[in-house]
Amino acid sequence: MTTRTPRRREDDLFIASPAHERTPASVREQVDPEQTPESLEAYRRCTLWHDATQAVPGAGSTHATLMLVGEQPGDQEDQASRPFVGPAGALLDTVLAEAGIERKAVYVTNAVKHFKWELRGKRRLHKTPAQREVEACSYWLERELAKVRPKVVVALGATALQAVLRDPKARLAAHRDRVTHIGDLTVVATWHPSYVLRAPSAQARKTALAQMIAALLRAHALTGQS
Repeated sequence: MTTRTPRRREDDLFIASPAHERTPASVREQVDPEQTPESLEAYRRCTLWHDATQAVPGAGSTHATLMLVGEQPGDQEDQASRPFVGPAGALLDTVLAEAGIERKAVYVTNAVKHFKWELRGKRRLHKTPAQREVEACSYWLERELAKVRPKVVVALGATALQAVLRDPKARLAAHRDRVTHIGDLTVVATWHPSYVLRAPSAQARKTALAQMIAALLRAHALTGQS
């Protein structure tokens, strides 16, 4: 498969390859057409399901013009089988409200559908998914994109950005203040809510929160519905 390298244009936008060109042939050939995201047992394209409580599919309006993509479920999401219901979800709700966006009007999902964790004492702590796990789950993300057909995707954090762009070398710093186009899909990148929560100082948290709100405002405007 030939991959088009993102290029910079004069209007400071980035162009990447269309979604149908971004699914590797090796993944397409492994797809069982009978597997559907509605069946939680179907989310077993990598081994993360073995240690998770259950899969966490996307949730929200299937007619949304705006889709938010995070990295992976957390501990509370793993228990509830719903995305962004823990502390990061509460912060995301705050950001959406500040941007004038109703959560029920958007579709929220993750690049990886199972909680990857390591035990510290009695706590299950987040562990960043490996690239092979992100690639394995890309099938489900592509199906969600095809089903919802959003105008704009907000990538929350570097892992989500890499998953949406299908580019493991994509860096948040290079895309965070720009708009990226993948065929007819527009991508806006910003911090993951967890980053804001664990920022090292009050000022850093304030700055990151303001940047998240600005990104959601930009994304909402790009949908044409603001």
